[in-house]
Amino acid sequence: MIPLLSASSAHIPFLTYIPNSQVDLKTISISGTMYQISSERVKEMSFLELAKKRYSVRQYQTNQVEEEKLLKILEAARMAPSGHNNQPVKLIVVKEKTGLDKLKKGANIYGAPLAIITCCDSKAAWIRPYDSKNILDIDASIATDHMMLQATELGLGTVWVCNFDPKAIKQEFNLPANVEPINILAVGYAAGDATSPDRHDKTRKSLKDLVSYETY
Repeated sequence: MIPLLSASSAHIPFLTYIPNSQVDLKTISISGTMYQISSERVKEMSFLELAKKRYSVRQYQTNQVEEEKLLKILEAARMAPSGHNNQPVKLIVVKEKTGLDKLKKGANIYGAPLAIITCCDSKAAWIRPYDSKNILDIDASIATDHMMLQATELGLGTVWVCNFDPKAIKQEFNLPANVEPINILAVGYAAGDATSPDRHDKTRKSLKDLVSYETY
C-alpha cells in the first residue's frame, strides 16, 4: 500500500500547493519511496505564469547548476522546432573555469557559473526560396528561448546575451567557418531580489499597440 502523506506537513520543495482546495490524490516519489499526496491540490504553473516569472538575471550565486537540471535545459533545446526540420543548431556548454575565462574574452555573462553558446551552421539552415533568407538566427533563437524558459521552470535565472564579440567567440571555441555563434545564455541561481512578474503591465506594449487584424 502506498502511504498517505499530507502536503501541509511535508517539505516538498518542487511542488506548490493550494490550501483548503479540492481533494486531489497525486502519487510522487521521495528518495525512492512512493507517497500519495492528499487533501490539497497540486498547482501547475501555466505557460503565461512561467513567461511572466522569467526575467534577465545579471547577478548570480556561486552555486553550480546541477547536472540533472542542465540536461533538462539541453533537452528543451533538442525539442525546439527548426525550419524544414534541418536542425542546424549546435550548443556549446561552458562551465569549467578555463572555458569561462575564454568566454570573458568576448562576452559578459555577469558571473554566471554556466553558459550555453547557441551556434548555427549556415550551410545546414533552411533558406527561404523566395528571397534566399537564411533562417539560422530564427532556429537558434527558438532553441535558446526553449532553454531559457526550461531554466526558469527549474528555479534558475538566465540572461540572454547578444552583445558579444563573435570573432573572439569563434576563435576561442574553435568554430568552423560555416558555424556562427548566435546567442549566449547565461544560467545560474539568481542573487538579489527577483523582478516582479507584474512588471509587464508597465514595461510591455499593450495588445492594442502590438496587434492588428487582417492587415498592418
